[in-house]
Amino acid sequence: MNFLKKLEKKFGRYAVPNLTRYIILTYVIGYAIFFLQQTTKAPLIGYLTLDPGLILKGQVWRIISWILMPPSSLSIWTIIMLLLYYQLGTALEAAWGDFLYNVYIFFGLIMTVVGAFIAYALVPGTAEMFSYATAASYPLITTYYVSLSIFLGFAMTFPNQQLLFMFIIPIKIKYLAIVDVVYLIYSIFASGFNPAITIMIVCSLAGTILFFLATRNLNRINPKERKRQREWRQAMGEGAGKRFTAGYRKYYEASHDGANTGSGTARNAGGGSKIIARHKCAICGRTELDDPSLEFRFCSRCNGNYEYCNDHLFSHKHVE
Repeated sequence: MNFLKKLEKKFGRYAVPNLTRYIILTYVIGYAIFFLQQTTKAPLIGYLTLDPGLILKGQVWRIISWILMPPSSLSIWTIIMLLLYYQLGTALEAAWGDFLYNVYIFFGLIMTVVGAFIAYALVPGTAEMFSYATAASYPLITTYYVSLSIFLGFAMTFPNQQLLFMFIIPIKIKYLAIVDVVYLIYSIFASGFNPAITIMIVCSLAGTILFFLATRNLNRINPKERKRQREWRQAMGEGAGKRFTAGYRKYYEASHDGANTGSGTARNAGGGSKIIARHKCAICGRTELDDPSLEFRFCSRCNGNYEYCNDHLFSHKHVE
């Protein structure tokens, strides 16, 4: 992440603002092309698909034109999904900032092209698949994984946000993301570990995978760290560790009971030392001491360091 911060200082001014709008616009153009092809019977899609063989023969526009291939056929459910992706993408862009969001999306697009070339070069039969899809005006590679990366990126950033599944059942978005990941793994198994499918899935979601690894605390699975924790427990004794944990929990609960809402601090029951809050919403004044389930984010569009809770991150008026 430090590497990206350095890049943002140098190239942040070149980031495309409101990128989600342009992504949805490419979907709209793609559906218009599909409709025009059905009306005129002209093989318009065949001139736009991602086909490494034809790119190597000079049709270099296909490196970019394939992003006009929408993720699915047009229906009422597709329109609902596009509205959802627009909301999620816009929220993600506001939380991350234009530059990081640009890197996330464009890296996924670039790696999709790279994956297509790898599969074309290394997997027997893939060249024929691309050629057949192009001749039949059928997009073998679409922006499905771009849409999925937006959804997964939002789930990693705001895992406890709820969506109304089937417009009725409230469910946390992290559980829907887990279902999507399980389905992707199942797709690889169901294909008999088809190298082309595996390469395309991994490459298309490379940005999502890297972001997930970069934002996780990998020390928990580090063998050296686990060994150090075992040695510490042995030195302190399991009983001492449990007593320490129970004592700290009792201290925290007593402190939390005496918290002053919105004050940014919590005093213990005896009026002694304070626990200072690390986060505070600029709108409602709540901190993580008031509600441990709250999530806080800085707004990249406000002029200054303004932090908001998840209830006001997307509803506040930006400070200029």
